[in-house]
Amino acid sequence: MPLAIMTMTDAAAERVKEIVSTRDGVQGVRVGIKKGGCAGMEYTVDLVAEADAKDDHIEHNGANLWIDPAAMLYLLGTQMDFEVTKLRTGFVFNNPNQSSACGCGESVELQPADLKELAEARGAL
Repeated sequence: MPLAIMTMTDAAAERVKEIVSTRDGVQGVRVGIKKGGCAGMEYTVDLVAEADAKDDHIEHNGANLWIDPAAMLYLLGTQMDFEVTKLRTGFVFNNPNQSSACGCGESVELQPADLKELAEARGAL
């Protein structure tokens, strides 16, 4: 079985299921990246009403996660978690491609994964 681009912890899966259960017509969430913030990039998490066949899809404990194909090189090997602390509540991305982050933690600097590694993970080589 090919490796998934991303994985989800049990806590992240539970939170995704909670979000989906409160919104009609929503199947899961879609993760991507966009340019922004002081470190250069930000993670995006959007609701998915209709899956895009181009997105990579993973399912964990009944929670559905889709990954934007444009973000795959930056997200290869990333684990999505969910945490509740005294200062914030939200999804956390443990990304091996992250080289730095801004002081506030809202933006990150990401290096793209090796294309050969991505092809191997997808079972193309």
